[in-house]
Formats: sequence, structure tokens, C-alpha cells
Amino acid sequence: MGSKTAALRSQVESLLAGRVSNPFEFGHHRIVETVSSGVVEIDDLTGGLTRGALTEIFGVPGAGQRSLLIASLAARTMASETCAVVDALDTFDPHTAAAAGVNLKNVLWVRCRNMDHALRATDLLIHSGGFGLIALDLSDFSPRMVRHIPLPVWFRLRRAVENTATILMAIEQEANAKTCASLVLRLYCRQIQWSQAAGDGERLRPPSWGLLFDGWQRGAEVVRSRVKAADVTDSQRRVRQSTRIA
Repeated sequence: MGSKTAALRSQVESLLAGRVSNPFEFGHHRIVETVSSGVVEIDDLTGGLTRGALTEIFGVPGAGQRSLLIASLAARTMASETCAVVDALDTFDPHTAAAAGVNLKNVLWVRCRNMDHALRATDLLIHSGGFGLIALDLSDFSPRMVRHIPLPVWFRLRRAVENTATILMAIEQEANAKTCASLVLRLYCRQIQWSQAAGDGERLRPPSWGLLFDGWQRGAEVVRSRVKAADVTDSQRRVRQSTRIA
């Protein structure tokens, strides 16, 4: 590299300092950092949550999206990180979160009234910096409404969180961020479990008169992942992990 080229490169890097990280290193593999989601089965399946990227978690109501969110909040706040929950329809339950181990002193709860406010708040929080996890909860909106979010909005959120230490988590009933999400995780209900009166351990398949609800099994599936964790093999990513919720 000639002296003039080196001087020009140094000048460009100086002008872009603080706004673009390593502007001449786009072709190189970027080292990513992953942290625990708070659920062992999810970590085994995905390798954890990726910093500086968008993670999209979707599934039908009751599939466990909020349980995973609370587990992630507990893991991050226990590590003394500050988190934010953008609650699009004001349905977040702080009492349940506290009972699950979330340190509410390290959580900023943004209570919104509509989807537009939630998206604007998320963008503002990302640019403000300092958050270990920002969760955008859109799971109470119908899939039809969330589909109306323009793709450039997801692209802007992805670009905003890049080169930061923040985990951006979007929770929905359907996947909508397309390729803007580095990890897309689908949660689903596998099997409802019924039992007879207390003391009878027999499991009965079809629900009938006199049976008691005894929990259900939930499953998780990686739909798309652009991150290759060193300790997670391709075969592990294809395995459907499930856990019983009593």
C-alpha cells in the first residue's frame, strides 16, 4: 500500500470514528458474542443470544415467548446489565418477572399504547446505548397488524443495533423481520397433559370429564440462524428441543 493510499485510509477512518466500526473490514469474518438466554434447552439449540443483532422469537399465544423473555431478563439483570422492555400494549407483569428472578431495578419498562409508539421507542433506546437487552413485545398484536410493519423499519433497527453490545429481541406471533434477523426462533406447544385426581400419576391422553390440566410441553425450532457458534454443531441446530412446563 502506497503512502498516499495509507494516508487517505487513515483520514477516512478518522472521519468515521465513532460512527462506523472498521470501514475497510467488511469482507472479514466478524467475531460475535453470545450470552445465555436463561433457558438451557434454548442455549443448547441456538448457542445463546447474539449481541449486536436482532433475534426474532415467534409462536402462537401460550407457546412460551414471554416465559423466554422473562428468563432472558433474569439472566441479564443477574449479570448486572440494564435491560428495557418495550411493552406495546401494556401487558408486561412485573410481579411475575420478579418472582422469576428478574431484578426490576435494572429494567426500564416502556409502556406503550400502539405499535407505532413501540417501534419509535425501540429505535430511541437502541441509539441511547447502555442496554444489555432491549425486548420489543408485539405478541399481543394480531399477525395481520404486524405484517404491515414496513421491511425498512426492521432494516433500520438491525443497522442501529449493529456494532453495539445490545441484544435486540422481537416477540411476535409470526416472523416478519425476514433477513434482518440474525436468529429466528419458533416456539410451539407440543402436547397438553391431563391427569386424574391428585395422587393418581396415570397420564390420560384425551381430555374428558373429571380430568385435571397438568401442564404442557413446549418445543423450539431454529428457523434461520446467521451466526455459527463455536460450540454448537449443525446437527444440534436441527434437533427440536422441548421442555415440560408444569
